[in-house]
Amino acid sequence: MEPAKPLVVCLMGPTAAGKTELALEIISSLPEFAIISVDSAMVYRELNIGAAKPSLAELRKAPHQLINTRSIREPYSAAEFVKDAKQAINEVIQRHQIPLLVGGTMLYFRALQQGLAELPMADMTIRKKIAMEAQQKGWQALHQQLAAVDPEAAKRIHPNDPQRLQRALEVYYVTHKPLTTHFEQSVINQTTYQFINLGLLPEDRAWLHNKIALRFKAMLAQGLIQEVEALFKQNLDSHLPALRTVGYRQIWQYLAGQYDQTMMIEKAIAATRQLAKRQLTWLRSWPELKQFYCEDPALAKKVIEYLSKHIRH
Repeated sequence: MEPAKPLVVCLMGPTAAGKTELALEIISSLPEFAIISVDSAMVYRELNIGAAKPSLAELRKAPHQLINTRSIREPYSAAEFVKDAKQAINEVIQRHQIPLLVGGTMLYFRALQQGLAELPMADMTIRKKIAMEAQQKGWQALHQQLAAVDPEAAKRIHPNDPQRLQRALEVYYVTHKPLTTHFEQSVINQTTYQFINLGLLPEDRAWLHNKIALRFKAMLAQGLIQEVEALFKQNLDSHLPALRTVGYRQIWQYLAGQYDQTMMIEKAIAATRQLAKRQLTWLRSWPELKQFYCEDPALAKKVIEYLSKHIRH
């Protein structure tokens, strides 16, 4: 008989759904869990308020692994995340605890659970060339270019998603093969873990939209513009992936004089809603996902009861 695979719990959900708060409640009731962050913004030391990073007091109560591991000058890939996450998971298991992976970067969760296509490393020269072309012609024109060479990827990637659009074109220019072909050729990894996937989804989309708007305004009150201003003064390349994070990108453009503060707030909230929509699309097709409603007043109680049954049976 095969030995049982170690248990790994994944808590996934859209931005502003309350994942961090729920994770802290889980840890408080079930101390056998240890948190590992699955967030492409929280890895960067310089992104704090806009990344919705847990406070120092919260981190003291419940340390999170894979937070503050990179400088914004270092791009971070899904492949690097998988390597780091496996190391963190194994460390937690060796301490006789259960890894609780928490976040909203769905690509990272998929890469960890299903494996990754072998894709080329980032090519900054080609990235800049694509970004310059986008400035001249607009992302819609580049989306049409992608549709001509990789219709499947163009269907999956929204014209207003410059990061993924840029990466799909970059892969094509570097390898002369569409991104879709790379995915088709990838071999799904045989995972060494048993995953329990918990999804936080809104019962009412308007509830989440309201949370997104309130949270962004609270971030501004906490000094998010000043946080971005300190980075803006460092003469950084605005095409760095960290600076294209939702919220940071719109404030950067506001500081560069592209629009006023009212327009910046509108654009940041709209972009965050778009991000939440993409995250929910991923979640709705996630295999074997146990769903919970994020606005449920008894959410923490229900999740803790569910986990207690699964870890102590």
